[in-house]
Amino acid sequence: MIPRDSIRARLFGLSALLIGAALLIGWLAIGTILERFVTDRYDAEAEAVAEALMAAAAIDAQGRMILPSPPADPRFQLPLSGWYWQLEQDGRAVAKSPSLYDNVMKAPAADFSGGPGLGPEDQPLRVLRHGFTLPDSRSAMAVIVAAPMAEIGASLARVRRPLAVSLAVLGLGLGLASVVQVMAGLNSLDRLGRDLRAIRDGRAEALPLPPVAELRPVAIEINALLAENRQVLARAREHLGNLAHSLRTPLAALTNALPPDHPGQALIARMERQIGWHLRRARSAGGARVLGRRSPVAPVVADILMVLGGQVRDRALRVETAIPPDLAFAGERQDLEEMVGNLVENAVKWAASRIAVSARAEGPGMLCLTIADDGPGMAEHDHARAIARGGRLDERGPPGSGLGLAIVADLAALNGGGLALGRSPLGGLAAELRLPA
Repeated sequence: MIPRDSIRARLFGLSALLIGAALLIGWLAIGTILERFVTDRYDAEAEAVAEALMAAAAIDAQGRMILPSPPADPRFQLPLSGWYWQLEQDGRAVAKSPSLYDNVMKAPAADFSGGPGLGPEDQPLRVLRHGFTLPDSRSAMAVIVAAPMAEIGASLARVRRPLAVSLAVLGLGLGLASVVQVMAGLNSLDRLGRDLRAIRDGRAEALPLPPVAELRPVAIEINALLAENRQVLARAREHLGNLAHSLRTPLAALTNALPPDHPGQALIARMERQIGWHLRRARSAGGARVLGRRSPVAPVVADILMVLGGQVRDRALRVETAIPPDLAFAGERQDLEEMVGNLVENAVKWAASRIAVSARAEGPGMLCLTIADDGPGMAEHDHARAIARGGRLDERGPPGSGLGLAIVADLAALNGGGLALGRSPLGGLAAELRLPA
């Protein structure tokens, strides 16, 4: 169904309005011409009858007008047929058609060639009246001929019916042509939308130039914005790397200069955690939702498990994976590696004997990646603190900064997803990472 506020709906509505108005104007104009044509034909017939009557009229010895040979048209023989003629002398009817029976037509004294009138029993008529003179007579003569409006209307209806059908067929053809024109004309916009979705899904990095000139400047500007976005991201990451190096080098020197049991070592460790937190947060903000990126999930998980393979073997852990090969994250591989790496590393630290990594498509355009273990897990009321900055729940556990889950949560949110913690079916912690697919 086409939305009411779409360009197609507006063009269809405007086309329907204009085509309807044009057909209505055409109906009225052609109908007026046809009506004039039909009535002119009836007026011509009445004129011919009137001329025949005037030619046949004569004056008898007493000076009265007579009609030796009346018209033989059968329409004037049928009583009250609506076809009437009448001859008048000095305002009195002296001869009339048999169709008038015992009635007399009344007509204005002025001459007119076709106009409305009423016959017997108020029958609507089209009336013609002509005054004339005859030799050897000073009387005022007049001839009146009438045709039934019902017959004229029936003739008009017979003509208008095919006209209405023709205009309806024409309107249908114009409507179909309008639909084809609108659909073909907006096809380039549909193609542009599909190309933009391909960039968002990571299947393309730039828009191809549209075949129509009007959309090429739009595609060029969008491509320029995408290129600028990539350049800004690259520069930001380069600056972050330089900043990390410049800060951590003096901290490393301080660490080496102080004895291991010096109280300053704890302060240096805290500073390193804080610097790592802010740098990773800044990097994640700079890299969130880079358009045109698409990172398959299965290879990333496989690479991380390979890197952590030594720890997995040392702790005799069993790792199970169930990830569809075509499932992909709509973002940069580096961000996915950061998130999955932190979660898997956390599971390796706390698992007792088993880790399960699974992924599935979830809803329109989302994926859910779950990392579960059979470790001690955590209480539900501790979930919020676990993903907070430095939120370690057990300082006696495996070494770490307490920043991993917080970084994952931030990166997931910046990429349009989220991190949720829960109870694993294996008995430990289950981390569910939802990301755009």
